[in-house]
Amino acid sequence: MKGGPVNKVDFTNLKDSPLFKGVAATEIEFLSSVFSVHQVTEGKTVFVENMPGEALYLIKQGTITISQMLSENNEQILVVLGAGDMFGELAIIDGDARATSARVAEKAILYGLKRKDFMALASEHPRLGMQLTLNIARTVSSRMRSAKKDYRTMLTTLIKRQR
Repeated sequence: MKGGPVNKVDFTNLKDSPLFKGVAATEIEFLSSVFSVHQVTEGKTVFVENMPGEALYLIKQGTITISQMLSENNEQILVVLGAGDMFGELAIIDGDARATSARVAEKAILYGLKRKDFMALASEHPRLGMQLTLNIARTVSSRMRSAKKDYRTMLTTLIKRQR
């Protein structure tokens, strides 16, 4: 990602983010020292499908599109995310290659949490690390359930067209 760290992390207006569910105000304040701030201009790429996953991002401001390549010249937008949403969360859990690409659709302020910093946090503050992991798992689970519903709707529509 081309936008570098700037300014101070300010989680004001993000305390209702799914990432912070069950996290105390003092812990959220502590997290502001672990996350980094990135201002990214419209059109820039945050990460590309298949690149190594190194961080999750929480959107403070702006719009991010998450997409996946279906074929060489066919990229499908899967979801559009805005303030309070997080993306790239699997990177801090498994560190595997990115399954999607993330691009800035509208100038964004992103808060990044690197995998190495998350691992250190989880080791030093196990309760907080467990709560963040649980919140990430809830987000991933919710997205999987939603995708399953979308897939089922698509299949049902295709079957009806074939009859």
